[in-house]
Parts: sequence; structure tokens; C-alpha cells
Amino acid sequence: MSKKVWISTAITGGVHTPAMSPYLPITPRQIIDSAVGAAEAGSAVVHIHARDPKTGEPSGDLGLMEEIVSGIKQRSDAIICITTGGALGMSLETRLSPVPKLKPEVASLNAGSINFCLVPAADAVRRGGGKTFDWELPYLDKTWDLVFANNFNALEHFNKVMGETGTRPEFEVYDVGMINNIAFLIKKGIIKTPPYIQFVLGILGGLPSTVENLVTLHRQAKDLIGEFHWSVCAAGRHEFPICAAALAMGANVRVGLEDNLFLAPGVLAKSNAELVIRMREIIERLGLELYTPDEVRKIMTLKGADAVAF
Repeated sequence: MSKKVWISTAITGGVHTPAMSPYLPITPRQIIDSAVGAAEAGSAVVHIHARDPKTGEPSGDLGLMEEIVSGIKQRSDAIICITTGGALGMSLETRLSPVPKLKPEVASLNAGSINFCLVPAADAVRRGGGKTFDWELPYLDKTWDLVFANNFNALEHFNKVMGETGTRPEFEVYDVGMINNIAFLIKKGIIKTPPYIQFVLGILGGLPSTVENLVTLHRQAKDLIGEFHWSVCAAGRHEFPICAAALAMGANVRVGLEDNLFLAPGVLAKSNAELVIRMREIIERLGLELYTPDEVRKIMTLKGADAVAF
């Protein structure tokens, strides 16, 4: 088990909707403040999506993204990881567009296609009976007939653009086959080693959140890839238990309102900082310490905050 680890925080994402929590950051100012708060609580990395400030709908607007990441950079030295997952249903072109424009230090890169289904979330919103924006239920329901497409052509193109901008890919892995995708592209000389991999558990369409599945992912990555940097996140109530298991295996961890809205059963987290603090308590009880952002930059050979375009 490593002596030091880092926390990443996914600030708002493109999965949850405003009806699910009044604390979900929506406007650029809310997302900026929430990211800075997470960093102050101990998160070395913040993972950023943009949303329409009037409705909370996930947005691919480059102006919004630039406003958000610039605002965070002005107030924090946290590593900013920009999504290229965007929101379900966005085109590949829209999803990738922040990378050549903003040239971040890190950007997510989904390592394969998946049936990314949010229909259970739609059912929960209906049961809640609260007020929703017109876009929310159709957005969630349409995932019954949607494939989150990340084919080999897209993987190669996204990776190439990130290489040209000096951006480190964070490969999001939802299933075992995606490890094989990464290994194949390494053999072809498309992906540089060691890759940075994030195992994502608990998405309907991917692997369920179990320790056994986490062990399987890690073993397969070791067998097929060899050395790699890694982090782990899990959806919903599995966030803290799976992250605790991951820490025991030597992983870094991700929390955040993109992945989980609750601090405890029935208790909504009021901020991303609350989730970071809870994760930090677990880390410290295990006798571990946190890496600073600059330490993470050195470990992953990032280009530095002064080399981005925002």
C-alpha cells in the first residue's frame, strides 16, 4: 500500500440533474467555488464539466468551460482535468473541443463504448415528485436507447490531439474489455506508457461496484499493461467503501457530486468539499498522507499550470 495518495474530485458531471439535489453546482460561479473548496479540503485534482447556468443542463459550450477553468486557476493550484466525456448524446467533436482550445494538463478519455443507462435515476426523480426542468426526464430516459460511443478511431484521434497539446489522458475504464483496448493501442504505439487509468464502477452498462470487480480490473491491467498510474471511483452509495478498498490496494481515489450526491445514507452532501473531507478522514485513518498538486504533477510528468491556454 502506498504511503501517499491523491484525491480527485468530479465537481458536477453530466449525470445528475438539479431535481436530485439542491446542492449540485450549476452556474460557472458555483462550479468554480465548489472546485476551489474541494481543493482547499485536500483534492489535488478537480474534474470539470460545464452546465447551462439557467437550467443546469450539461453543456458543451466552450465559453462556459473557459470561464470555469480560468476562474479555478485564478484561485487554486489544483490540477484541472477537463472532460471529453461531456454529456450523453454529445457529438465526438463537441466532446473533444475543449482540448485543442484550452490545452489542459489532464483530460478524461473514455476507453471504450458502453451502454451508459440512467433510467433508474429517472425513476427515482419521478418517485421524488419534485419540480424538474423540462430537459431532465427526457435526458435520463433517452439513455435506454443510447450507446456512449468511443470506438477505436475516436480513441486514436482523442489521444493524438491530447499528445499535440501536451495533455495527459486520464483513461476512464468501466469494464475489463477497455483494458484490452488500452493495451492494444499501446502495442500499436498510439498510447504512451505508463498510462493513467481510472477504474469507474457502478454504472449500469459497466461493471457493478464490488471489490471482486475492482481486483479483477487491477489484475487485468497489470497482466496486459504492466505499469500504470491509477485511480478509482464508484457511483452512489458505493463511493466510500470501494474507494477504501482501492486505497488498501495502493490506488488513488475520486469523489465528487458527479459520482455521488450523499455524504451518508439519506444525507445529501452540501458541497464537494464535504465529500473530500470524508474521504480524507478515511485516508488519514489508514495512516496515509495526501499528495499536493505539484507532487502529482511530478509523478505524472504533467506540463504544469503555466502551459495551459486559459
